[in-house]
Amino acid sequence: MSELLNKLTQIRQDLHRDPELGFNEHRTKAKVAAHLKSLGLEVHEGAGVVGVLSIGNGNRAIGLRAELDALPIEETSTHSYVSNNPGVMHACGHDGHTTMLLGAAELLSTNPDFNGKVVFIFQPNEEHGLGAQAMIEEGVLERFPIQEIYAIHNLPGAPAGQLSTRVGQICASESLFEITINGKGGHASMPHTGVDALTVAAELVGSLQTIVSRKLPPGAGVVVSVTEITTDGQRNVLPGTAVLKGDVRAPVPEHRDSVERFMRQITTGMAATHAVDISMSFNPEFIETINAAEPTNAAINVAQSTGLATVPNRTAMSFSEDFAHFCNAVPGCFMLLGNGETGSHAQPLHAADYDFNDALLPIGANFWCQLVKDRLPAR
Repeated sequence: MSELLNKLTQIRQDLHRDPELGFNEHRTKAKVAAHLKSLGLEVHEGAGVVGVLSIGNGNRAIGLRAELDALPIEETSTHSYVSNNPGVMHACGHDGHTTMLLGAAELLSTNPDFNGKVVFIFQPNEEHGLGAQAMIEEGVLERFPIQEIYAIHNLPGAPAGQLSTRVGQICASESLFEITINGKGGHASMPHTGVDALTVAAELVGSLQTIVSRKLPPGAGVVVSVTEITTDGQRNVLPGTAVLKGDVRAPVPEHRDSVERFMRQITTGMAATHAVDISMSFNPEFIETINAAEPTNAAINVAQSTGLATVPNRTAMSFSEDFAHFCNAVPGCFMLLGNGETGSHAQPLHAADYDFNDALLPIGANFWCQLVKDRLPAR
């Protein structure tokens, strides 16, 4: 175990030093592809990287997914392998997820105790919800047909090595909205001569909060957040234009659709009330991630049988996951693996001082191997 840990730690920390943003993971893809080729896997490069390991004459295939991209964040950590790319860091653990999957590929290629095909999927641009769809549109599921697909994401603050998941919805959708208010600018001393777009925007921010508090069932798990307001005003100039941007999280499509409908009702009414023009866009960037029963129960059983602390019916997460597109195409299971409860391992995902816990690397790699052997039994 210590030899495997040391090897995987070197790989992970090398990836951490050299982070790349979505659809620009050129060096990362090259490193992943080279490692898979060195193991004798069939390797295909496109939007992402796919490695295929076929053993025996079995006709079943499963997919295992990891992510390649980093985030546009300036790292504040002080460890020896901080990012060498200013303003970019692996603040979500994708370097660790990739390394665990590379470790599994190595273990399975040297001890191929299964019968069938494993498709190792390394996808780009998970952070913007575009990478999985890009690979699907490129034909990855037609070229490499699989019956099931799995993914692991680390979870800061949870006990290190604890695996948790659930059947059904595991991650929320994310929709981005933009609302533009066109009023009439004017002098700050004479607001009655114009229509102050900022005052309308401020009223609109409060009204949007009633969607969750008054228009959806209590406990619906929906979050509506206005995250940005920009105007063309100055210190003594009332703005004629204001733009609101924000984010909506929803656990089910019905609530996502309801939020959009209520937002359009509110903006239409506000426009009429204040005699302004209001336009709105609402774009689902991530759909809800839904875990299928059979692969999820299989993953839980494997985790329990290998001695991992397991939470089989965890609370669904409010964050979103690009893996949802794969789960929408084939039965899948998305899992959380505790990253630790102290220090940088407990810092929130996307924090500038977050760090992946290297102790998880052999744990994750071995779990992947046991899952493959369970789903593709040698006999």
